[in-house]
Amino acid sequence: MMESQDVSLLDQERYRLLVDAISDYAIYMLDPSGHVVSWNAGAQRFKGYDAAEILGHHFSRFYTNEDRLARLPEQAIDAAIAHGHFESEGWRIRKDGTRFWAHAIIDPIWDRNGHLLGFAKVTRDLTERKKAEAELRLSDEKFQLLVNGVSDYALYMLDPDGFVTNWNAGAARIKGYSAEEAIGRHFSHFYTDEDQRKGEPERNLDIARRVGRVEREGLRQRNDGTTFWAHVVIDAIRDESGNLIGFAKITRDVTEKVEAQKALTKTREELFQAQKMEAIGQLTGGIAHDFNNLLMAIMGSLEILRKRLPDDPALRPLIDNAIQGAERGAALTQRMLAFSRRQELNMRPVDVPSLVAGMMDFLERSLRSSMRIETRFPPNLPHVLTDGVQLETALLNLVVNARDAMSESGTVRISAERHQIGEEGGKLHSGDYLRICVSDTGEGMDPDTVARATTPFFTTKGVGKGTGLGLSMVQGLTEQSGGMLSIESVRHEGTTISLFLPTIDEEDCPKEKAQASGSGEKLGDRPLIVLAVDDDALVLMNTTLMLEDLGHQVIEAYSGPEALSALRQEDNRIDLVITDHSMPKMTGAQLAAEIATEWPGLPVVLATGYAELPDGSGSHLPRLPKPFSQQQLSEMIGTVTGTGA
Repeated sequence: MMESQDVSLLDQERYRLLVDAISDYAIYMLDPSGHVVSWNAGAQRFKGYDAAEILGHHFSRFYTNEDRLARLPEQAIDAAIAHGHFESEGWRIRKDGTRFWAHAIIDPIWDRNGHLLGFAKVTRDLTERKKAEAELRLSDEKFQLLVNGVSDYALYMLDPDGFVTNWNAGAARIKGYSAEEAIGRHFSHFYTDEDQRKGEPERNLDIARRVGRVEREGLRQRNDGTTFWAHVVIDAIRDESGNLIGFAKITRDVTEKVEAQKALTKTREELFQAQKMEAIGQLTGGIAHDFNNLLMAIMGSLEILRKRLPDDPALRPLIDNAIQGAERGAALTQRMLAFSRRQELNMRPVDVPSLVAGMMDFLERSLRSSMRIETRFPPNLPHVLTDGVQLETALLNLVVNARDAMSESGTVRISAERHQIGEEGGKLHSGDYLRICVSDTGEGMDPDTVARATTPFFTTKGVGKGTGLGLSMVQGLTEQSGGMLSIESVRHEGTTISLFLPTIDEEDCPKEKAQASGSGEKLGDRPLIVLAVDDDALVLMNTTLMLEDLGHQVIEAYSGPEALSALRQEDNRIDLVITDHSMPKMTGAQLAAEIATEWPGLPVVLATGYAELPDGSGSHLPRLPKPFSQQQLSEMIGTVTGTGA
């Protein structure tokens, strides 16, 4: 019996040593009234009391004042007695007055007879865990505030089946749904009807499930039915075991970026087209210039030949036919120069209604008998600044095109209205314009044909029925006049071609240009000594033949310096200089400037097919357009020398 008691005492001692050695838990005993009767190392470590300081004191000392006033210590003991166990968490006070977050367990201790011996109390310091939880909660709150505060992105979660589970402010702004409207709705609702029919939403979720992520761009639909261009990322969210718990979805409205990219692409295409057309214009202008020189030689030689040949009925029709062919070639070069904006324009104020009225008979005869033409002009339309003759040709071209676009019957309408262009006028400068429209009720054109309609040598007419330069010529005239051509066409409904030409007030109309650089002294009807200057031998020979046939004496020069040398020879008394403009080393305008300095009063005529001359260099000189006839040459000589035509 004695030995059994010794073993029991030994076990109790071992248990006491075990409890005293535990430092991570405060393990101590309370008597039935709640006073401390034992105290281990763990209690001393994080409550700060030595055993001698705390034994015999009531355990309520460890509670905060607020908890003591609320009688929480007594309630804890009562609950432990009533339920056999009490567990709670709360703030506790150390000896130095600092607080710590404690997890406490109170168990009542009964003897074999059911009498209460006291309480076993185990307390653990959970301050670090509490701090970590608080920091995590704060981090979550900050994250939620961050997500909800983002307005440029729609950030929201989907469950594994694709239904919305949360919704941020950016989603509400971009998609137009409040959180109450969106949460619980399937995300496919934000896709267009076409994408839904194609199964695009399900396909995107399936990709995200398989590979973890999907990124797309496409049209999405707002609550009000409008669409926007969206950049979308969907990420699959999985738990630690790899199970899919939902999807994170980020949507950004990139409509402005896409529109800006489209505008940039369009601008690049327009720049490329402009550069291409400029290159074609340069080539066309050069070809037309050289072709003009050839036609000069052909037409001039044919005219002289017709005058010198005997009046043979078998030969004259051949000569006339050749001249007509050359004149058609000259008309073609004028169209080419118009397209390249290098034709000579006689810029004058033009009253469009009067111009159209004056050519109505001609326009009506150009249509089929079953077709009709009508005009619509409001009163008091302003004048436009352009070349009236070229505008007549342009309108005739458009009417003929309208006729060819219609079947056996139809209506061509010519109308005009004032049109104000603001700061965002595109190709046109801001200001007042007259919009001249030629409309038909024909077959119309598809967008591709409209885009190519003004391209030189493009035609929808049959082989041999069009040069493909008609619209190019009209466009060249409008642009050279400071305006623009536009085409509106609907397949099977008709076409409207509009010419925008700048208006002009009559008091601002340009005055007549000086016709000669000379003093205006009349030379009478005597034969003149004419200095003819041209770097093309064929053209120079042709000009000489026509001048000599008119009874004048001709001195030839193949360049500007050679012409100056001829003028400086004392034996030559030259009355008139006729010079080509486009020559190497020294242009005709530069030659005229030298002549004006050394021989003021000597008349100079520029022979050229180009309209574009540098400002102040030859723009005041009389022009003889190439190719010119002998009649035109004779009239020009009469004008500049004061001898009459």
